[in-house]
Amino acid sequence: MESKDWLLQELQEIEKWENDQKGLWFWEKIGRLPFKLLDKITPEFIQKKIGLLLDELGNFIQNGGKYLTQEKLVIQKAQKYAEDSSIDSPKQLALLPIHTMDQISEDLKKGRETVATLQGATTGIGGIFTLAIDIPVLLGLSLKTLQEIAIAYGYDPTDRKERVFIVKCLQFSSADIVGKEAILNELAGFNERKQSKEVMSQLQGWREVVYTYRDNFGWKKLLQMVPLAGMVFGAFTNRSMIRDLSETGMMLYRKRRILERLNEENELTEIPEKL
Repeated sequence: MESKDWLLQELQEIEKWENDQKGLWFWEKIGRLPFKLLDKITPEFIQKKIGLLLDELGNFIQNGGKYLTQEKLVIQKAQKYAEDSSIDSPKQLALLPIHTMDQISEDLKKGRETVATLQGATTGIGGIFTLAIDIPVLLGLSLKTLQEIAIAYGYDPTDRKERVFIVKCLQFSSADIVGKEAILNELAGFNERKQSKEVMSQLQGWREVVYTYRDNFGWKKLLQMVPLAGMVFGAFTNRSMIRDLSETGMMLYRKRRILERLNEENELTEIPEKL
């Protein structure tokens, strides 16, 4: 398995990425304005459709709902990277080298980017009215993408704790500089029992995830409101959003796996000393 020096070096790279994520460009702040203005002119039936996201995300946290992905499909895809290893559960995936997990996740990421591109082009045809369809569909695609990445790194999204972590990844990708820093602090000791309970209690305000997620579209989705022309912009923005989200999931799950490996390494070195 990986050496301690390699793990520490990779951890530094992830922490550098985290620091880079804490900035929010000026035009991204401005870009959130269109949706605030859109609220005033959006037909009521579209508002209700967007409001359903709250219930859907709540159901996902509690029981996975309709967004719970099939782990067998991910495991089958992972088998070609696992060489001679026989895999039939996320627990076995957890034993693979981290670079193999990275390969599996990258493959999954590319597949989801293709799906997001086609979906964005399809829902971009009708402008603002099909945009109301695009938002919940993209949320579902985002949740499934993060679940697949979780499985690739050996974590089981059927576990409620993992679904909480997935929602925090989703929240991180849409948060501003203050929000990103707060989320990283919350996730710092996620695998510790006490900390994981604290994160779950903080999700009492998970509604903000949906609103932040929606507002984050801003200028990225503004041009998709134009019928027909929205096909091009919808394809581009959906692809870029899933790419960014996948990167977030890969980095945060990769960090967890590296920290766990380092803890195992430390425990192994402590045993001879006690003897």
